[in-house]
Amino acid sequence: MRTRWVIPVVLVLPGLGAAGFPSTPPPAEDPVRVVVETELGAFELEVDLDRAPVTATNFLRYVDSELYDGGTFFRTVHADNQPNDSIRIAVVQGGRNPDAAAESFPPIPLERTRETGILHHDGAVSMARGGPDTATNSFFICIGDQPSLDFGGMRNPDGQGFAAFGRVVEGMDVVRAIHRAPYEAQQLTPPVRIVRVYRAGT
Repeated sequence: MRTRWVIPVVLVLPGLGAAGFPSTPPPAEDPVRVVVETELGAFELEVDLDRAPVTATNFLRYVDSELYDGGTFFRTVHADNQPNDSIRIAVVQGGRNPDAAAESFPPIPLERTRETGILHHDGAVSMARGGPDTATNSFFICIGDQPSLDFGGMRNPDGQGFAAFGRVVEGMDVVRAIHRAPYEAQQLTPPVRIVRVYRAGT
């Protein structure tokens, strides 16, 4: 009996490798620009859907639902107003309109900075949280570099850090003005009103 040899034929289609998988990764999501108008002026954020898809998508659904319109920046953190914290930070924190009829969306999983690579540098935008997987709508902006807020940093005793998802790209002077506004303890007095938050170009 004669042995018949079967030679496998591998078809390579354009854009696919030999195993049928993409030969190049899919294109990254373009960052989304978001404008935040406040009574002290406007600034612009770049939201990174590619590296922090869960957190960025959550923030944008609050933006698109107009739930930040009429909200406030209500908290400012300085070296002199956190006497009970051995690890001190500098941030401003804001959130949705508490009088809006719609409820907040469910909490989201924590996207750690070790996974996203988005660190808490000056101007970074990140989600406030209590325990892991509890962030909803409240966000903060870093004033100066804040490495204690990254994964492994001990500002939060669990060491998991916070979920940064973008950065301020224009108007950081407005953010600093909010940070310098009058305050008692860590509460801005009065809070700085958020007039409108929307995607740039809309």
